[in-house]
Amino acid sequence: MRGGESTGLRAYNERLMIAAIRQAGALSKAEIARTTGLSGQAATVIVNSLLDDGLLVKREKVRGRVGKPITPVALNPEGAFSLGVKIGRRSLEALLVDFSGAAVASRSAPYPAPLPAQTMALAKETALELVGSLKRRLRGRIVGLGVAMPWVMYEWSDVLGLEREAIAAWREIDVAAELETATGLPVSLYNDATAACAAEMIAGNGIDRGSALYIYLGTFVGGGVVIDGRLYRGRQFNAGALGSMPMDGTGGGGQPHQLIHQASVIDLERALAAGGFEASEMLSPQVTADAEAIFDAWLQRAVAALARAVVSAMSVVDFEEVVIDGLLRPDWRLRVVEGVSRAYARFDRTGLSPIEIATGSVGPQARVLGAALLPLIGRFSPDTELLVKAAGGPKAATPRSPADTGRPEPTGAAGDAA
Repeated sequence: MRGGESTGLRAYNERLMIAAIRQAGALSKAEIARTTGLSGQAATVIVNSLLDDGLLVKREKVRGRVGKPITPVALNPEGAFSLGVKIGRRSLEALLVDFSGAAVASRSAPYPAPLPAQTMALAKETALELVGSLKRRLRGRIVGLGVAMPWVMYEWSDVLGLEREAIAAWREIDVAAELETATGLPVSLYNDATAACAAEMIAGNGIDRGSALYIYLGTFVGGGVVIDGRLYRGRQFNAGALGSMPMDGTGGGGQPHQLIHQASVIDLERALAAGGFEASEMLSPQVTADAEAIFDAWLQRAVAALARAVVSAMSVVDFEEVVIDGLLRPDWRLRVVEGVSRAYARFDRTGLSPIEIATGSVGPQARVLGAALLPLIGRFSPDTELLVKAAGGPKAATPRSPADTGRPEPTGAAGDAA
């Protein structure tokens, strides 16, 4: 086997091992060998190397009934870090996570409108603040910065109550380049709802089927698509652009409605404000009867539109489940799911298979969490694509023939969303 192939194989198996440990929490060297298909000697060599690099740490020895005690190894939380920034239409959020995916620091700032210059300045300032919150010796372990934001931030200005020119400059801004220059970190850009779907796949438990439609009820409604167990973004990164789905009826000026006009949380927020309530009522553990009545009115319109979107999507892609998450408090999200399920059942679904509609498990933080986790997962994943968590463990790569391209492939399915 050529030297380049050997190096690539070693790197792949390191990532495979990290994925196995991430999924299990902690494993002994023997368990790692069994899970990945590596030999005991190879597993030992790689584990020792990862310990030396500070990516793994030893746990306390575990004594069994027979034999020698074993020493499990786990991810070292300080082994790597990743930063996520969510640039939204009504707020900016930033999150720093460690190697285990746990939050280390976070910031959030609301604003009335996503004015381009001010919002980019805030994004740079907030990202640098979170980098500075780490001890100096650890800052070099930040592997990247993920940005979650709408692809078309410059559209739907009318829904935001703004003149088109107020946010038109987003067309010209290279968000990734500006943040990379400001922070010195490699920057990856993701659609905000796609990032939320990724968070559910990585850190949540709502998506467990090979094909799923994910709906995120944000300021504007959006979505994500999982096909064959993989997060699908599309050639033009438009997969899951549910907000653009046409609906019955017309909007202002006689223009046709889209889902964004009927199922976006901004309408609920405005209705609550008109009733004398703060937007925080959407997340408050206790709300008044008047706030509940405002939610009910929004709910009736939203679930009808969402159900139509679901049955339309089902007619194109054979989804097995629909997962709905978003900015609403848990009981309100559940009522959305129940309402969509009832409304969906009233459609003529002849020719369509049954589908499960369920609530997401991550909640309002999904977009920024996905932005933070994706660079981390991308850096240490044995697969180039994000996978739905599988029951089986990952398997080591084996040498390939000279006729192959040189990128080792697994002999079995990857066992982690990582």
